[in-house]
Amino acid sequence: MTLRKGEKTTISIQEHMAIDVCPGPIQPIKQISDYFPRYPRGLPPAAPPALSRTGSLRSSTASQQSEGLSSSDPARDDDDLDRAFSGAAAGPPPSSKKEEEPDVEGYDSDDSTTLGTLDFSLLYDQENNALHCTINKAKGLKPMDHNGLSDPYVKLHLLPGASKANKLRTKTLRNTLNPVWSETLTYYGITDEDMVRKTLRISVCDEDKFRHNEFIGETRIPLKKLKPNQTKNFYNCLEKQLPIDKTDDKSLEERGRIMISLKYSSQKSGLVVGIVRCAHLAAMDANGFSDPYVKTYLKPDENKKSKHKTAVKKKTLNPEFNEEFFYEIKYAELSKKTLEVTVWDYDIGKSNDFIGGVSLGINANGERLKHWFDCLKNKDKKIERWHTLTNELPGSVFSD
Repeated sequence: MTLRKGEKTTISIQEHMAIDVCPGPIQPIKQISDYFPRYPRGLPPAAPPALSRTGSLRSSTASQQSEGLSSSDPARDDDDLDRAFSGAAAGPPPSSKKEEEPDVEGYDSDDSTTLGTLDFSLLYDQENNALHCTINKAKGLKPMDHNGLSDPYVKLHLLPGASKANKLRTKTLRNTLNPVWSETLTYYGITDEDMVRKTLRISVCDEDKFRHNEFIGETRIPLKKLKPNQTKNFYNCLEKQLPIDKTDDKSLEERGRIMISLKYSSQKSGLVVGIVRCAHLAAMDANGFSDPYVKTYLKPDENKKSKHKTAVKKKTLNPEFNEEFFYEIKYAELSKKTLEVTVWDYDIGKSNDFIGGVSLGINANGERLKHWFDCLKNKDKKIERWHTLTNELPGSVFSD
């Protein structure tokens, strides 16, 4: 800096605080404002030209000398610093940020393929009301244990209404990522109505002895995709666990299936009710089983003499009863009656547990109403149907 004789040196407070104490002429160090452009207030910022570090220093020094060192105004310097820091905090434009964000859906899709694949087949036996699920093998399962392997098994549920009553599972295979089960699991009591509205959920899990079993992946098959009496093969990639619809009425939770036969005997002038068997009953005892028996009522029952009861079957969820009960009643009165069937778990020393029930009659609907009408239309013909047990039966008293 060149000074005339007798002229005093004037520097700003910022330059005074930034004096580089070293031999030679006094040189101020770069201010923070040198790294950020200054824009007039009220105007949108334009893209500033790229400046080198040395260029910015020279332009700063020159501008200060040409402006008569006007930066000595503290209020203006504060505004400049505020604008500088607010510009730095804003970061790059939003468009560049979006380009750097990973595709979340893409990562989910890639991750789902690492869960493995499952080879299985399904067959709906319409004549016997059975759904046969053959679990063949899995390939490339995700390792879940510290040794880099898994102890996989497969479990099945029918949706909606998934519960322990309709859960089936395969055996567990140890220390493998490519298990071969070759097991067939069968659901009994599957009706044409179930095939329209039900979905089969197939889950692959890792069994752990000392903690909770871990979920690996699942696949879901709407049963309406199956054709009666035709085997369909599947080779599906496993997916992450999907949410289950919680809006289903919990009062209609499925508790198993029951096969009932109805026949109106013209010769005996009465209704013959047959309790054939039950399948996939809910487990009510600590050992994972139940001790089931069945009760029937023909209501309204003014004299309370319509109660019949089967024998108790010990420690089973799939009991076979093959018992028949006779109700003496005129044919014309059947249209006004309702048959209530309840299944109970027998307990010694305490009250018996209600498992599930179903009602057949003029006020029923679906398969239950159809079964009752078919009985009325076909005298002296035994008609057997499977029905779903629910945990609530309107009009019945849950006590034994």
